[in-house]
Amino acid sequence: MTKPPNNQASQFWRLPTDALCTRLGCSLQGLTATEAAERLGRFGPNSDAPPRIEGAARAVLRRLLEPLSLILLVAGIVSMLTGDDVGGLIIVLILAGSIGLDTIQEGHAVRAAEILRRSVALKAEVRRDGAFCEIDVDHVVPGDLLRVRAGDIIPADGLILESTAFTAGEAALTGEPYPVQKRAGAATDPDDTSNALFRGAVAQTGEAIALVVRTGRDTVFGAAASALAETQAPSPFERDLREFGLVIARATLALVLVVLTVRVVFGRPVLDSLLFAVALAVGLTPELLPMITTVTLSRGALRMAGRKVIVKRLAAIHDLGAMTVLCTDKTGTLTSAEITLARSLDAEGKDNARAAQLGAIAASLGGDRGSLDAALVAGRPDAAQGWTLAGRQAFDFSRRLGSVLATGPEGTLLIVKGAPEAVLALCTMDERARTAALARVRELASEGLRTVAIASRAWSGVLREVETEDETDLAFEGFCAFADPPKPTAAAAIAQLAARGVGLKILSGDDPVVVKRLASLVGLNPERVLSGTDVAALSDAALAVQVRSTDAFGRLAPDQKSRIVRALQAGGEVVGFLGDGINDAPALKVADVGLSVDGATGVAQAAADMILLASDLEVVADGVAEGRRTFANILKYVRMGASSNFGNMLSMAIASMVLPFLPMLPTQILLNNLLYDLSELGIPFDRVSAQATAQPQVWSMSNLARFAAIMGPLSSVFDFLTFGALIMLFHASPGEFRTAWFIESMATQILVIFVIRTNGRPWRNWPDPVLSASSLIALLVAMVVPFTPVGTWFGFVAPPPLMMAGIALLVVVYLACAELLKPFAIRSKRKR
Repeated sequence: MTKPPNNQASQFWRLPTDALCTRLGCSLQGLTATEAAERLGRFGPNSDAPPRIEGAARAVLRRLLEPLSLILLVAGIVSMLTGDDVGGLIIVLILAGSIGLDTIQEGHAVRAAEILRRSVALKAEVRRDGAFCEIDVDHVVPGDLLRVRAGDIIPADGLILESTAFTAGEAALTGEPYPVQKRAGAATDPDDTSNALFRGAVAQTGEAIALVVRTGRDTVFGAAASALAETQAPSPFERDLREFGLVIARATLALVLVVLTVRVVFGRPVLDSLLFAVALAVGLTPELLPMITTVTLSRGALRMAGRKVIVKRLAAIHDLGAMTVLCTDKTGTLTSAEITLARSLDAEGKDNARAAQLGAIAASLGGDRGSLDAALVAGRPDAAQGWTLAGRQAFDFSRRLGSVLATGPEGTLLIVKGAPEAVLALCTMDERARTAALARVRELASEGLRTVAIASRAWSGVLREVETEDETDLAFEGFCAFADPPKPTAAAAIAQLAARGVGLKILSGDDPVVVKRLASLVGLNPERVLSGTDVAALSDAALAVQVRSTDAFGRLAPDQKSRIVRALQAGGEVVGFLGDGINDAPALKVADVGLSVDGATGVAQAAADMILLASDLEVVADGVAEGRRTFANILKYVRMGASSNFGNMLSMAIASMVLPFLPMLPTQILLNNLLYDLSELGIPFDRVSAQATAQPQVWSMSNLARFAAIMGPLSSVFDFLTFGALIMLFHASPGEFRTAWFIESMATQILVIFVIRTNGRPWRNWPDPVLSASSLIALLVAMVVPFTPVGTWFGFVAPPPLMMAGIALLVVVYLACAELLKPFAIRSKRKR
């Protein structure tokens, strides 16, 4: 049953009809056309606010204003202004390509409003000027008298005034797979909404007339859909990338200002010092990070498409890998959303096909054919062979039962089926047997099974339509028990996620008893289930404590699902949410990564970051591994920048303040940076070890700082050893010094990727051939250029062989030390 926000003002189904009419300023005769027009102007159209659609120009500008993007843009412009047109153009083109690809990939979300509009009925039948007529659904207003029939999508929230055998499917709103009985009458419980209709539900059987109370954004459907109009907070990956960009910006600015100031104070040429500082800034800037990130994420999106996952937002791939808790709806994800006949029991509670056989005859001949009847027929498809319908009493929702008079191999039988309490009251049985039967119903309910009672008696009179008075002196045949069973793969997939460090919680709109049973079947903790009423009674702080130890939640309203997601986030979790209904939209929007499925409601798909083409948790587990693989490759580039690259630039800055000459010319620094970038083009294609994808990975600035604090100074130590050897042992000229150090710098920066690309030993996890090729080709160019005529353009002087041998020895020792210190640099406590 639907459970809208828990406050008195919103619970219109608890108000008397007269009071509701007074509040709405209407009568039970419907509205006139004039009144309807006035209300349409006052309340607005019966539609939802469209989500904020970001234009292409605004999307590009938002990405361009990210700290890292601004650094690269400034570096590119300054490079071109100081004479390095090629280097500056390369930086700007890389930035433009990365922003363009990211913008295009995420552009699909702008169609959310159109998807939403298509998911609601286009026409509605209301009473205007004393007669029922069809109008556009947008023109329904509070105070209208609405008529809905089987098959209609309910266009507004309203109070039922009349109903005939009416049921509504509210799975898209609540996740409950069974049809909900709807009838006129006062509600006896705050959670009882059997006298109310809710927009977005589907009329399954019968007919109802209702007084429209809420339309558009004021409906339960509208409240869920309005989540699409809210600005989504940056994802964990986007926040981390922004923080990293700010750190790089501060470090670059501080180092450049210090170098420029010191050199000017010591009387060095101002123009040379400025050009050197600019080149140093370009060398410190990780200009390939946007490209590496976008290409890596795009390759991840292609691989995930092969695993039946469509990625709408690239950054969500990383967030999926960082996910520590997955919240999921029940219906369609953990269960098949297909009601099946689970058991057929006799009057003593023993398994016996008799009850199912009679129930299937009644379902086949009776013509109601709701979801329970369909399950009966599917469970016993041949039951009605040889039987013909002689009379019937349609299912009456006030009596909660129906009957058929059938003639067949056993003669003529009156078969009655319906709610256990209603059917048992008509059977000839003592009170002890009736009490035992009702206890059996409660026992089956605790197992997550819905029961229908079957009774019969031989018919000896004239064949005719069945009257209510005929349904007496019945023999109780037994129960038919129905289930929405868990998917066969659910328990294994949950165990697989748990092994990868991802916990799972069920957030359902269904009955807590059913949710508890499901939790026990799929391997979760069933001891404690919080209901929507429990959640409503908790403060945000109390809820943040309770969600840590609770795996299952039932009878939740849409806003309560999003509250639980926020409570988990407040505890430091990276939260994913998997859902397919209208009621899931707010939680999908709030979650760090929203997952929906093919065939879900348009609202859910619009709110999600990813869409699973197969509604199965195994697909999520595969996606988690892909997200971690993608992040691991991005982290390799960041680690390189935090180790040898940063160390070399730091060494260069210090040397420029100590040496009587520039340790490297600005053009040589820019060539160094260009070749270094080319060497890393293969990172998005690299392999990732199983160890790197075993647990959630979060971009931790403290972990990066630890890595840089160990590996950066290590690189600088070997740079200073190189400086000392070149000056004191080899007595290198300025030209030889710059060339030798250029070669040493390139070798250490490029070769260290083979050390830090894996947490284990490099020879146990070989790199992808593409990464090997890009790295070794760039290194070969760096080794050869100084010995060619091209080298003279950059101011290189060929070093003597003995000097080259010394450089080679230092490089080998550096790589060995990097391998030895690596375990200390990457050791961190995983955040949960």
